[in-house]
Amino acid sequence: MNHKTTLVFCVVLLAVVCSRPAVFQPVKHHGQLRLDGVKLKDQEGRVIVLRGMSFGWHNWWPRFYNPRAVRWLHRDWGCTVVRAAMGVEPDNGYLKKPEWSILKVKTVVEAAIDEGIYVIIDWHSHDLHLDEARQFFTEMARSYGAYPNVIYEIFNEPDQEAWQEVKAYSISLIKAIRAVDPENIILIGTPHWDQDIHIAADDPILGFQNIMYSVHFYAATHKKWLRDRCEYAMEKGLPLFVSESAGMEATGDGPIDDEEWQAWIGWMEDRHISWVLWSVSDKDETCSVLLPGAASEGGWKEQDLKESGIKSRLLIRSFSNYHKP
Repeated sequence: MNHKTTLVFCVVLLAVVCSRPAVFQPVKHHGQLRLDGVKLKDQEGRVIVLRGMSFGWHNWWPRFYNPRAVRWLHRDWGCTVVRAAMGVEPDNGYLKKPEWSILKVKTVVEAAIDEGIYVIIDWHSHDLHLDEARQFFTEMARSYGAYPNVIYEIFNEPDQEAWQEVKAYSISLIKAIRAVDPENIILIGTPHWDQDIHIAADDPILGFQNIMYSVHFYAATHKKWLRDRCEYAMEKGLPLFVSESAGMEATGDGPIDDEEWQAWIGWMEDRHISWVLWSVSDKDETCSVLLPGAASEGGWKEQDLKESGIKSRLLIRSFSNYHKP
């Protein structure tokens, strides 16, 4: 190849590269998140709504905890946030395999940082494990507290614990995280699978900045009565983050209630509440968005998705800055 041909080739290559649309990176655009009243805002003071997907329990579906799956959820689905749901109690969970569990979570976190999206580090537990959780979140804060991408979810779904127990646990973990990371958002769980938000509203955690309260819903089970509780909590000044949700029953199975799901989406969007859908997994249940033959590393076509997967992808893409259905 002579010099003239080389020059022409380089010019053409540069033109092709420059013509490709830049991938929108939410963290590059919005930066450090903070709270202003009940609103989540970015570094410029603009209200922000995050929308994305939660991975399934890492101990049962570890094959999806890889950088390419994160990349696909960002670039194809339009996710601005993903959630690494680290199982705590079951076999292969954190209590039995801590080092392996941390590796899986870190893989997703670092992939999200590389992609420029936000990531929720989720202690996916239904029971209190204060000492273990404190050790885990201290390590996460030391590793990633300097990155504005990170959100800490310190108790996935308290079930039968009283709010006073959850509150004391949460204060202890907030202090541990804030000793290392003074800024990033922390999500607080509430009793009965994150539905007793009204109880927390009557006795909130005070004295800390940038803490929010998780609400989880499954639209065929949790209807207007839970939205009413949320309205009450916001009127009392509690900022909410829907860190897990879907369209079917609370079991994760059964038919999708499209009408109620859309009611929830509209309600959240009207109030600028961020939302995450459940889950990137291939279990034989309605809420797992993938079929068993789906690849571990993304690249999923419509034939790889269940009904919930098709609808979840369309929902997220409909609000994306660079995808329109």
